Amino acid sequence: MDRTEARQTLHALFEADWNYSMEQSPEWASTLGDRRWNDRWSDYRLEAMEAQRAHTQHILDQLRAISRELLSEEDQLNYDLFEKDCENSLKEYQFQTYFLAFNHKSGPHTKSSMTSSLRFETMRDYEDWVARLSAFGTMTDQVIEFIREAIRQRVMQPQIVMSRAVAQMDLQLAIPAESQPFFQPFLHMPESIPAADKERIRQSALMAVSQSVLPALERFRAFLKQEYLPACFEEVGVWQVPEGEALYAFLTRKNTTTQYTPQEIHEIGLSEVARIRGEMEAIIAQLGFQGTFQEFFHFLRTDPQFYYDSPDALLEAYRAMSKRIDYQLPKLFKTMPRMPYGVEPIPDSIAPDTTTAYYMPPAADGSRAGAYYVNLYKPETRPKYEMMALSLHEAVPGHHFQIALAMELGEQPPFRRYASYSSCMAYMEGWALYSEALGEEMGLYDDLYSRFGRLTYEMWRAIRLVVDTGMHAFQWTREHAIQYFLENAAKTEHDVVNEIDRYIAWPAQALSYKIGEIKIKALRARAEQAMGERFDLRAFHDLILLKGAVPLDLLEREVENWIQG
Repeated sequence: MDRTEARQTLHALFEADWNYSMEQSPEWASTLGDRRWNDRWSDYRLEAMEAQRAHTQHILDQLRAISRELLSEEDQLNYDLFEKDCENSLKEYQFQTYFLAFNHKSGPHTKSSMTSSLRFETMRDYEDWVARLSAFGTMTDQVIEFIREAIRQRVMQPQIVMSRAVAQMDLQLAIPAESQPFFQPFLHMPESIPAADKERIRQSALMAVSQSVLPALERFRAFLKQEYLPACFEEVGVWQVPEGEALYAFLTRKNTTTQYTPQEIHEIGLSEVARIRGEMEAIIAQLGFQGTFQEFFHFLRTDPQFYYDSPDALLEAYRAMSKRIDYQLPKLFKTMPRMPYGVEPIPDSIAPDTTTAYYMPPAADGSRAGAYYVNLYKPETRPKYEMMALSLHEAVPGHHFQIALAMELGEQPPFRRYASYSSCMAYMEGWALYSEALGEEMGLYDDLYSRFGRLTYEMWRAIRLVVDTGMHAFQWTREHAIQYFLENAAKTEHDVVNEIDRYIAWPAQALSYKIGEIKIKALRARAEQAMGERFDLRAFHDLILLKGAVPLDLLEREVENWIQG
């Protein structure tokens, strides 16, 4: 095998695996704008899971048959990242983490949220969605059998998490078919579709929602209440599943792309909480507040001056804030994504159980912009002083910058441009948290309360290191974790409870943010010290962003090479 053949074989392997992944995960393909499998759901049978495991092993064997030393430096990086991703996937199959994928934020009861990321332009688009709605019952029954196996294997979520899913479905099932989010795309159809076709497809959709979707959700709710909830763990923490200690140690390494142990992560978290608390107390002193740390938090949580009085006013403020950020970006960045983003409300059906905001990437084919989704539920719990840090994180220069720029790296294989790259979570979330601090350099925190809000968000991520490891490795109770959070951050109790339940459902994911941010800040400080007047912050940001997502050790290598020049 010569160099040309090695490269061609490698990229053919990437393409074949990408197409396989899209076919096996048609919902993911649809959100990326790949419409080839728009009429189907993922296959949730155990046999399908075993076939995917076997495929991953086969792909890994094929990869290792390629002579890595024949590849260019860039393709060696692609090789290493792809290999690590395959290894992580096989490890997760070994631990059966796929059984934990169903929780209050993921399952048949959340599938309607897909409509916000699909294109509805042609009759084929609507027919495909009707096909999905008609197959909803089959998909749900597969999920039920899948979770029954999870019960047998004792790889389950705690009761507190799944009780939320039941409550969500209680609300969902009270809505008539014609008002269901599943039916929303048919309310406003393009003028280009003939009236007779519109009426026909609407009736088909309404029948599918009535006869397939709603009965399936009824079955799923009954299954959760009668079988799954009684079997679920009463306590919280992945330590309860078979090999739970080893599983959490693996998830810690995977999500931080480091060799840190849960104990080391816990100690880093305690240290960061203490440091940030000192900075917060300094701002409280500057404000002249007369009272304790907890009394200041109570003031922030309860004083009406810090909250908007309506969802509409809150949304308008988020949109105005995003425009203000956009104007400042050229100060710190040379390369900016071509793809725009919008600010949208989180759907009402999931808002009560969803955290403050999240980001949805653009479609891979450019048909849909990025979206910064904000939670407008109970605006009296959404403090103004946190909004700037949140917007910097979720939109620009945080997730939208990083993800949209990666998608525009046309020379990279698809798994690096489009994937929520599982082996690089610490880079992706670390960059977004680092972006919050950039607001200081752009002059966006223009009063002490917004600066305190930024520290509240940094504290939030430091607390995660403590409570996530606390619950999953050291058997903390949910109440202990909630209380620790409330004692150290000004976030409202509603947000804190939602956050804690997210950490329970998704072990170790929350560790990635602070560990990644600490590394990026350290690399910048190292470059500034070594390069002196040669250091160019805009060039540094290009260096960090224009390779796409990479593990932290590889990022460190890139920065060292840049310093050496």
